[in-house]
Amino acid sequence: MKAFMDKDFMLSNDTAKKLYHEYAADMPIFDYHCHLSPQEMYEDKPFESVTRMFLDGDHYKWRYMRSMGLDERYMTGYRTGDKPSDYERFEAFISALQYAIGNPLYHWTHLELQRYFGIDTICRADTAKEIFDKANAVIKEKNMSPSYLINNSNVACVCTTDDPIDDLEWHKKIAEKGHIKAKVLPAFRPDFMINIDKDTFVPYIEKLAFVSGVKIDSYDALIDAIYKRIDYFHAVGCRISDHALDGVPYAENIDVNAVFKKAMCGEALAETEVKAYKAAVLIDLAKKYTELDWAMQLHIGALRNNNTRMFEILGADTGFDSIADYNIAADLSKLLNAMDTTDTLPKTILYTLNPKDNYVIATMLGNFQGKGAGGKIQFGSGWWFCDQRDGMTEQMKALANLGALNKFVGMLTDSRSFLSYTRHEYFRRIMCNILGTWVENGEFPADYDTLGKIVKDICFNNAKNYFGIAL
Repeated sequence: MKAFMDKDFMLSNDTAKKLYHEYAADMPIFDYHCHLSPQEMYEDKPFESVTRMFLDGDHYKWRYMRSMGLDERYMTGYRTGDKPSDYERFEAFISALQYAIGNPLYHWTHLELQRYFGIDTICRADTAKEIFDKANAVIKEKNMSPSYLINNSNVACVCTTDDPIDDLEWHKKIAEKGHIKAKVLPAFRPDFMINIDKDTFVPYIEKLAFVSGVKIDSYDALIDAIYKRIDYFHAVGCRISDHALDGVPYAENIDVNAVFKKAMCGEALAETEVKAYKAAVLIDLAKKYTELDWAMQLHIGALRNNNTRMFEILGADTGFDSIADYNIAADLSKLLNAMDTTDTLPKTILYTLNPKDNYVIATMLGNFQGKGAGGKIQFGSGWWFCDQRDGMTEQMKALANLGALNKFVGMLTDSRSFLSYTRHEYFRRIMCNILGTWVENGEFPADYDTLGKIVKDICFNNAKNYFGIAL
């Protein structure tokens, strides 16, 4: 029987071990999409306890704890007059985690304890106090803060997720302060100005008008305003955009200026009008991204805020989202083709939250690959509910079967936790095990010059070259 989570964890053969330890393990991290707070990075306050590092804002852990029947007060503090202490919250989580067989949280948590705190103790109800005390002693001894975790995780670049109306003050201050070795850059997330069907749309457009200095009284004025914000982000170092799409919007032969004006007057919109507007905005944004050589990320397939009662209490991003089952192939093809027709399809990363669409995405790439570096259109890593062993394995196998795995830009954290850089290690072990298994099975030669390059490129080099950010 293999030892639990030893140095060869998830590496099932000699080739996989060689690829991971000699080629993957020491590669830098390019975290091109995350939800870390730039304000927290700048302020760089030491963490108060391991509980805050593990549980605050981490809806992955909250979902599991709810599934184990724990009261909401241990996760978000809702509905309690006697808020649990940090230790009580930690004990509740560790006691629940003891039984999380098959859940990636079990591996992630033990990796975090091993790599950042030097703790190999198995998470159980009867070890919670020992782990809590040891971890807090390390936090105090090393004065652990956001910069400590980033600087000690071999991170070369971090791209946060930022709204177009953000002034990017914290990014500028981080650069001036110089306490973080990695580049910390913004990424452009214009969901509020795209989601014309939401109640937030009109108030947001008013804010965008104020920040951009543009009177937004037409669709063309809206595009002028958002282009000004893109130019501002570009000047601060942004080279990546990101879009959260439910399904893929597309409709033709509709006057989007009329649709925009209807929305600004509070009039109800037909579904085809909403799709036409969203598609038009994406196509116009793609033109600007192409001009500036940005990469565009499209995250497709989330069904958000399913629990109305808890949304009204806790708001968004609190663990009540799931996978949607939209049919995306036809409209995704039309959307990308509309961009490509005018030669303004930018470098694009397509993510699917529903693994049923793995082969849809993997084959869609080949329709629009083109000039420039290989892998212009990317199949993004297993995302959100799919960033576990099976999800990442199936994504990489689909890409290998139908495209160029060696051009893959690799893993990202997509996280709000400063501890989650261990997920890059998790991904790299899984990736090396896939490649090693193919070699061991006689499906690829034991050519370590080639294999080593593939591994290093997927770990870091491809992302560095793809995004064109000087490091």
